[in-house]
Amino acid sequence: MERLKKRAEFLRVAGTRRKWVTQGLILQGAPRPGISLDTEYASEDALARVGFTVTKKVGKAVVRNRVRRRLRAVAEQLMAELALPGWDYVVIGRNQTIDRPFDKLVDDMRFALRRVPDAKPSPADTRRPRKGRGAKQSGGSTPAKGSAK
Repeated sequence: MERLKKRAEFLRVAGTRRKWVTQGLILQGAPRPGISLDTEYASEDALARVGFTVTKKVGKAVVRNRVRRRLRAVAEQLMAELALPGWDYVVIGRNQTIDRPFDKLVDDMRFALRRVPDAKPSPADTRRPRKGRGAKQSGGSTPAKGSAK
């Protein structure tokens, strides 16, 4: 099983917006660019790759590392048989991952691996942009205090 390690690879997979959410994990998937999936199945480059991530919302470092280890163990069991050659996958740990029984995690991953290739890309986020640092404020400009117009 090859691994995704660079941030750009994770962002490319997330950018396709093709994902499946289960109780124990979130699986994102994307075909790798530059690989013809019809002819290169036997090629070394066409092996499926997988990356793992867990946000700080899940817990402190010890908890996040345990979640990642559990997800890696599940992926090692299933990726060889169910992952599509030439695809990249990102497995995202959730709060429930740490307490979910291992056989249920395996079922979650098996289900998600079957569903992600057929999943329609989720629509682009249509919410208003957040205000704050770096966000452009719309509307008129107000003069500074004490300045003349």
